[in-house]
Amino acid sequence: MPKVVPFQKKEVPTGIFKTPTDEALFLSYINLDGDGQGDLAHHGGREKAVCVYPYEHYPFWEKELAQPLVYGAFGENLTTQGLVETEVCIGDIFEWGQAVVQVSQPRQPCYKLTLRHGVPDMLLKVQQTGYTGFYFRVLREGMVSRNDGLSLVQRHPQQITIAFANRIMHQDKENTEGMNQILAVQELSSNWRATFQKRLAGIETDTRERLTGEV
Repeated sequence: MPKVVPFQKKEVPTGIFKTPTDEALFLSYINLDGDGQGDLAHHGGREKAVCVYPYEHYPFWEKELAQPLVYGAFGENLTTQGLVETEVCIGDIFEWGQAVVQVSQPRQPCYKLTLRHGVPDMLLKVQQTGYTGFYFRVLREGMVSRNDGLSLVQRHPQQITIAFANRIMHQDKENTEGMNQILAVQELSSNWRATFQKRLAGIETDTRERLTGEV
């Protein structure tokens, strides 16, 4: 659950300090039972019910941070193996225990990662590497556990990968064809859709609050 911690001469609520569990939990349309977000404007909700991060990136970050990491080190609800950004597509549907989940968008790193690990340029490294992780929306609620595993139910036919969406969002910002390809995926989250629509209209979203915590 969220707690209040000091950050840059102020106190901020955050739920980034996750702890692993062997218990089965109920996954609702909003989040996992016992989980909470400190900033509901940018985290959680129907389209970001489950934050997923690939374990494949842990060795890279352990080297970058010069320390061992435990599961949940990136504030994710689910640490996976075998689901990386270059292969997972927006709209893909998985079965997890009794629940059914769907990929809704890449994760956009925020300043809470700096708060957690104390590395000011970590957010930029996350964006540059593309090691962002992604979010699930919940299509069917149910009990889930770490022992259930994720089973692919349906690969989205347009096959817009998380890696491609990240590249268009963070690096290739003038690529209108790429933006339109992503917008053609009906299952794309509403906030990513709004960002790309604004960009196509010549309006760039202000990311200062997400990256620094400053309003």
